[in-house]
Amino acid sequence: MESSHLYQQIVSSIRDDILSGVIKPGASLPPMRKMTEQWGCTTGTIMRAYQELAHQGLVVSHVGKGTKVVEQIPEQTQNPMRRAALFNRMEAFLLEIMTAGYSPDEVEQSLRVALDRWRTFSSAPEETPPNILRFVGSHDPSLALIASQYHENNPKLSLHLSFTGSLGGLIALAEKKADLAGCHLWDENTDTYNEPFIRKLLPGQKVAMLTLAHRRVGLILPEGNPLGIKSLKDLTKSGVHFANRQQGSGTRVWLDAQLRSLKINPSSISGYDEEKMTHSEVARAISKGQANAGIGVETAAMSFGLDFKPLTTERYDLIIPSEKWENESVQALKKWLSAKQTKSAINNLGGYDTSQTGAVTWVA
Repeated sequence: MESSHLYQQIVSSIRDDILSGVIKPGASLPPMRKMTEQWGCTTGTIMRAYQELAHQGLVVSHVGKGTKVVEQIPEQTQNPMRRAALFNRMEAFLLEIMTAGYSPDEVEQSLRVALDRWRTFSSAPEETPPNILRFVGSHDPSLALIASQYHENNPKLSLHLSFTGSLGGLIALAEKKADLAGCHLWDENTDTYNEPFIRKLLPGQKVAMLTLAHRRVGLILPEGNPLGIKSLKDLTKSGVHFANRQQGSGTRVWLDAQLRSLKINPSSISGYDEEKMTHSEVARAISKGQANAGIGVETAAMSFGLDFKPLTTERYDLIIPSEKWENESVQALKKWLSAKQTKSAINNLGGYDTSQTGAVTWVA
């Protein structure tokens, strides 16, 4: 095959290896003689392929020194080609794991959990283009789904997720380091969610509470609940090792209030000081046998095939300052959240009530 098709195949193969990192910057490409043996073609075909790669800014050739990959890939080439290379690698990965018997739903759910773990350690950039919404705040398993589908429905818009806990989200708003925050802080004095904390941390500001969903929170337990744990009081039993959420998270605020009400000393709970940044991390610790009880949302328990004992239903809101409210990205998010298909997608994760999803309450 000495036609143009073969030289294009060679270009595509080498380009993918460069953009995916298989061939490193500065590395030498194989000598033309070796490439002719590998591809079963003439030196002219390999030379044409190398010339095309040079034209694309990916390689440079020097007489007597061969052809090398450039140290810096041109950005206009890098972005679309990197995405293409990533797509090809993802397809290969999907083929491998689905051949092993995993269903598409299992793969998608596991990928969301893995992405949650990485987003926990990322921080939102202080300055971003107007088409990117900076989310900082409490973790919720539906957010990975929301971020991907929101972008899919609005290709020019995207969400940058950073999980710091509810209090961290409100502080990020106060410091102008976020455009919206995820919050589910329960106030034991008023038996209400979020508004008392907004008034304390954002005094005098007008903000919208855009409801994401109501969700069930409870005890996440190993499959079959071998220790027979039924309530928070059982966390003090011998043999129980607890996986907690971090200070500042809405789940931790609620838990600590319940422990005070029940007169349970946190020091009597083994593992109380072992904090996890997300609900998924709590469930993951239990699935690996690192703990045999934890506090979190039902969706996280379902993702890892664990048992769940519901304790309360809480409201999770997206907190948005008034100056951000008319932003095109915010309005697109509000419209998308109110859509029937969005509510259905969140409900399908399990553990959610979306009857109020998309509702707006103003705090002035």
